[in-house]
Amino acid sequence: MSDTAQNQEVQSRAVTRKKRLTAVAAAVVFAGVAFTLWEVLSDGATRTTDDAYIGGRIVQITPQVTGTVTRILADNTDRVAAGAPLVEIDSTDARIELAAAEAQLAQAVRSTRGLFAADARYDADVKLRQTELEKAKADLAARRAIAGSGAVTGEDVRHAQDAVLAAQAALAAAEHQRTQARAQIDGATVESHPLVQAAVARVRAASLALSRSVVRAPVSGMVAQRMVQLGRRVSPGDRMMAVVPLEHLWVDANFKEVQLKGVCPGQSATVTADVYGKSIVYHGHVEDVEAGTGASFALLPPQNATGNWIKVVQRVPVRVSLDAADLAAHPLRIGMSSEVEIHADGCDPRLAAQRAPQVDDAAAVYQDEEKQTAARIQQIVAANRGGDR
Repeated sequence: MSDTAQNQEVQSRAVTRKKRLTAVAAAVVFAGVAFTLWEVLSDGATRTTDDAYIGGRIVQITPQVTGTVTRILADNTDRVAAGAPLVEIDSTDARIELAAAEAQLAQAVRSTRGLFAADARYDADVKLRQTELEKAKADLAARRAIAGSGAVTGEDVRHAQDAVLAAQAALAAAEHQRTQARAQIDGATVESHPLVQAAVARVRAASLALSRSVVRAPVSGMVAQRMVQLGRRVSPGDRMMAVVPLEHLWVDANFKEVQLKGVCPGQSATVTADVYGKSIVYHGHVEDVEAGTGASFALLPPQNATGNWIKVVQRVPVRVSLDAADLAAHPLRIGMSSEVEIHADGCDPRLAAQRAPQVDDAAAVYQDEEKQTAARIQQIVAANRGGDR
């Protein structure tokens, strides 16, 4: 190769290297300018993490009585309303027990009614014995008045005295019987008498056992994790299935502890879910920062006081509520991945102190059964008490 060709090749390499260095320098300058502009124009109070997942309640459905499963009325992915029957357990024994308890209640009402009737009878007997005593005393007084004239003998006077003593003894016996009868009543009514109350308690227990043979959904939602099968013998506490209320979901965003400065309840937040992408944005607000890091509540919490120690930046869950309208328009499922952005531009410490506890209450599901039991008890009492008080 000639010297001219070598010189041209060296010059070409130098030009190429210069272009490359210029491009790298321009990229570095562009990156610096972009970073500077981002620092100047962006909101420094924004906290973002993609370590966030959809959370919700998983309501476990378990029986309260022992028995054999005879019907299953819901399966996975079925949507059920609060109070809807999910599983039926053989209720033959419960029905027999309820019938026996109702018969005992009827007998208790009739027995108590007899106590009130006896009280009235003994009261009438006391009045009769009082009348007899007054008559005997009057007869004795009359005989004593004419005894001096010889119209009656001394024996007649003694007989009259004996009649008064007998009448007094009869009155005392009648009053004792009335006292005993009233002691069994003790100012109660038929409904409030202990015998009736004990029978009512047995009816309530038997009715409750019968109603519990039908396992109902305490909340509305979607059925999941069905494990129960026909013919299986279940006991209280056995897991049969779960119900997930999909209209009550939230996001557990796991922020690094160095990101939590300025984060507090009430701050607005936006959420995007991987299932829909960036085009769908959910709106919500910060409920609060959890009580501890995820590691602290783990099955095996760290023991940093033993052995060598390496500092690891911890993550703390932050619960973010979701707007109900956004959830209804774009449903989510528990465990889905999401990305959360919190706008920590202001903090009102009073919101944390004023935040009321969230209460779950499914009592309304079981109130109808209690009303039916109470109505049945009143019907039995009314049918067996007659016209007594």
